[in-house]
Parts: sequence; C-alpha cells; structure tokens
Amino acid sequence: MTILLSRSDVARLLDMTEVIDIMAKAFTDYVEGRAVLPQRTPIAVPDHGGVALFMPAYLKGMGALGVKVVTVYPGNPPNFQLPTILGTIMLLDEKTGSPLALMDGGYLTAMRTGAVSGLATRLLARENAKVHTVFGTGGMARAQVWAVSCVRDIQKVVLYSLDPPEARQAFLESLRDIVKAEVVLAEDPAKAVAEADIVTLITSAKTPVVEGSWFRPGTHINGIGSHMPKVRELDTETIIRSKIVCDLVDACKSEAGDLIIPAEAGEWSWDQVHGSLGEVVSGQLPGREKAGEITLFKSVGLAIQDISTAAYLYRKAVAQKAGGAFDFTN
Repeated sequence: MTILLSRSDVARLLDMTEVIDIMAKAFTDYVEGRAVLPQRTPIAVPDHGGVALFMPAYLKGMGALGVKVVTVYPGNPPNFQLPTILGTIMLLDEKTGSPLALMDGGYLTAMRTGAVSGLATRLLARENAKVHTVFGTGGMARAQVWAVSCVRDIQKVVLYSLDPPEARQAFLESLRDIVKAEVVLAEDPAKAVAEADIVTLITSAKTPVVEGSWFRPGTHINGIGSHMPKVRELDTETIIRSKIVCDLVDACKSEAGDLIIPAEAGEWSWDQVHGSLGEVVSGQLPGREKAGEITLFKSVGLAIQDISTAAYLYRKAVAQKAGGAFDFTN
C-alpha cells in the first residue's frame, strides 16, 4: 500500500529541530559517498507560462529513494486560484522500487529549506548571536525564522520586505507560535542589516537588496532566495567580504546567480569558496574560525534535502498511522 500525505499531515508530523538533524545526516552522507544526486531537470511549458523541475535523489545510508516534482506557474493565482509553486514528492522502496508514499511537497520544501539554514547557522554563526534580520515575508520565510531560532538564542527578529503593510503584519503575527523573541518590522534595510548578527535573505528579488558595506564584522548570512544564474539578492561586495559555504559548490556553479554574476564579471573567483556544507558538517573543513569574519551560506536547494525528509516523514506516518492509503496494483 502507498501512503498519501496531505499538506496538513506533513505540517502535523514535521518538527523543525528533527529536520535540522536530518539535514546534517543527509549532507554528511552525500559528502562521504553514500548518496546519489543527479542535477535537477527543468522542463519549460511556454504555452502556459510554466516550468516543471524534477529532482531525484537516493541516500543509501538512509534508505531514501525518490523524486520531487516542483512546478512554477505565475499565472496560477489570478487564473486558477492556485499557488504559483506546487510540489509533490514520491518516495520509493529501495528494495523493490514500489511507491511507499505520495506527499505534498510545499510545506516539506519550506521546512527543509529552513532547516538547512538552521544547520548552516549552527555551524557558522557566532555562538552569542541575538538579532536575526530576515529579508522577505513570503511563504518560505516563516521556516527560516523558526530554524534559526532553534539553533541560536535569538532575542529579536527584524523583518524587512516590499510586501504590502497588511501582508507584513500578518506574517509577523504568524511567528507568534514558533518564536519567543521580540519581532519588529523595519522600514530601512541598511539599519536592519547593521543591527543584525544573522541576516537571512529569502526573497524573489532579481537584483541585490543589500550592500556589502552594511554588514558588521562577525555577521552570518543565509542567502536562500536566489537560485537562478541571472538573478541575485547579494551584491558583489558582500560576496567579496564573505567566507562562503555552498550547499553544494557544483550546484551553485550552475544555479547561484549571487556567485555566478561576480565570477563572470571577473570580480570574484570560485577558488575563493570555502567549501560545501557537507564538508563542514562532517568535520572535513572548519566552520567559523574567527569572531570577526563574515560568513555566508549560499543555497540553491538539493533533492537530498527533500528525499531524506520524506523518508523520515514516511516512517513517522507509519508509526502514527497517519495519512490515507492507496493500492496502485489493484
């Protein structure tokens, strides 16, 4: 039988602290050769203004085999009252290839994206970090706030975005049940960065929203929103000033405009990257080495994050008898 898990099932079963630990295991498995991660495959659907992305992975050590399909259709909200981004994950039995579970991928994606920022923050931010500034108040931002608060004693969360005031306020209120910190809205992005110990960017911006001169020594940055070669959230000065850890260097070379653009302009080079996250998690490379260094985690998102989380979720659903069931062979 195949378990069917809805968004509400996924939201009820996933816990952020547990997903952060799953990320640590997944990235360690990958860097130590116990995972297979093909490059994501995009298929454009120009007649309908959409794109579908197929993201397979196999984590041998975790027994996790599957694929996530993400679709991006900007016309969905006005034309069909559907979200712009939809995601579905199929988890397979590694022994037989039969489908173990089909599950909503939207909430899971937000959780694993937040969790990898939490993991990077645990490894790279100063231990005494207290102020977390977040750029972006969209659907993926809540998990970012949650994850960072799980790994550091955050006393204040500063929110900056270009969303309408009512949307920003609604987002602020949505954080009340996951963080105990003071949460405020910022009007000046430079001031929001200047007071931060940790800055997370999870926006849809196509050009930089911050300037490198704004960051204080010792700041940790999570660059999460940009994942296409021609767009970026971070300016070149930020890249030059930072010690950079990628989720995976090869993936960033293909997709991370934040790094590709200054590299192609000859203003920065790839040999200045410190390494990939798995190398830091596994102890092959150090994380933060000096209190005053600016650290940057650059992520484009990897299928090992989705499939490792999906395998954990499936086992938890079986234990709790959650979700529905369907027999594809009947």
